[in-house]
Amino acid sequence: MTGTATRRRWSDFPTGELWPLAYLGFLCFQPLFAPTPWGWPLAAGTAVAAAVLWIEVEWWDGPLRRWGHVAFTVLAAATVLLNNSASVLFVYAAACAGRYLPKATALRWFTALTVVNAVAAVLAAVSHPYAALSFVPSAIFIWVIGMLCVRGAEDARTYAQLRLQNARVEHLTRVAERERIARDLHDLLGQTLTGIVVRSQLAQRLATLDTERSVEEMREIERIARDALAEVRATVAGWRHVDLDDELAAATGALAAVDVELHVERDPGITLTPSVASALGLALREAVTNVVRHAGAKHCTVALRRDGDRVVLEVRDDGIGGSAPEGHGLTGMRERIAAIGGEVSRRTGNGTALTVAVPAAVAT
Repeated sequence: MTGTATRRRWSDFPTGELWPLAYLGFLCFQPLFAPTPWGWPLAAGTAVAAAVLWIEVEWWDGPLRRWGHVAFTVLAAATVLLNNSASVLFVYAAACAGRYLPKATALRWFTALTVVNAVAAVLAAVSHPYAALSFVPSAIFIWVIGMLCVRGAEDARTYAQLRLQNARVEHLTRVAERERIARDLHDLLGQTLTGIVVRSQLAQRLATLDTERSVEEMREIERIARDALAEVRATVAGWRHVDLDDELAAATGALAAVDVELHVERDPGITLTPSVASALGLALREAVTNVVRHAGAKHCTVALRRDGDRVVLEVRDDGIGGSAPEGHGLTGMRERIAAIGGEVSRRTGNGTALTVAVPAAVAT
């Protein structure tokens, strides 16, 4: 806690914290049953001081809150021999200690209060033997109220920690969702826009040579754009699903548009779970997009096979290869595959080979 005090408006005061002030009525017992000239003025003054002190402790998050247990103890010690009923203030001191001190420190303070209460009882009994009985309730309630306040403070701290953890989880969830949308949009728009560019260029070349074929390409561009719009909406809504077979079909068209021959090798016995099929489909989309954009290849091979305890997707081309740094697409692919326990490797040289391996236990 810092040394800066935080004062709230009266309208913000927790009225539920006022009910303990009712116990200040015990200060009236001695003036009622053993009246003295100073009895009522002392009881009234003590009650006012205790009420102000309690409100300040509860309302003002400052030094007085940290020292409230000391202030109540001093007030009790100063008045208890003149008004034995002021022993109730030891209970207020225990409440402050239980609420605002660490548990171990609070327990030590309860012990100290019990000792001070006992000493006051002995001193009061010197002049009035039965006066010591008025200190018995405070001796009991120092521990009862004190331990209840300790438990309440522990529960409040636990609740605050849970709220903090929930806030962190919500923040991480929002961050993860933004990253998911960013990855999916990159995977989606990367291939889609590449396909639109390639087919637009093809349509321009065919405009004067083959009008009918040019119109077909323009219709295909429209279809790709409409599909992309639907997938963008699905991505933002969070229920977008990608199918590996659909991605293979899309890859065939995308590669054919740039005169790349596609060869597919697939083990017939492999059946993938929807989540793994979606992850591999997005990986295939990114790999094919890179082939179309950068490879300058003539042939591309897509292989899906079982390799021991792994299911492997491999995309190979005979393009220029090279060691260009990985972009956001490959980074997002690695994150997505890692989330299902898989890994991604990339080899360049005579062309490029991208390998995605996932455990068969989660894939099938």
